[in-house]
Amino acid sequence: MMRARLTYVPLEVAEQFEDFIIKRDEEILGAVKARTRDYSTLSLLKLLYQLRGNPMTFSELYSKSKIRMKKSFLNYLHLCVDYNFVKKEAVGSNMIYTITDKGHTMLSLFMQKNN
Repeated sequence: MMRARLTYVPLEVAEQFEDFIIKRDEEILGAVKARTRDYSTLSLLKLLYQLRGNPMTFSELYSKSKIRMKKSFLNYLHLCVDYNFVKKEAVGSNMIYTITDKGHTMLSLFMQKNN
């Protein structure tokens, strides 16, 4: 059995993927502090969900994903890029991240339950 983890989840993500949340705590700056299950899958979904509408810079994605540890954020971001869920492209001095068709498919697999 997986151990529950305490993490911050953007409010919109928490509403969309409430099956991952065991217990909600306080709300802080657009996120809910929550005890969650299947932390790794939820972290991937947090990244993909933020990119579903618009491409983002590294800083925007890091901030909006609410994955607070930069090393963890980098690990999940690299996983998304390696599995072609997210595409990265250098634009000027910034790296821009965009969700791919495969990333949309991954995200929709978890969102279908609610539709």
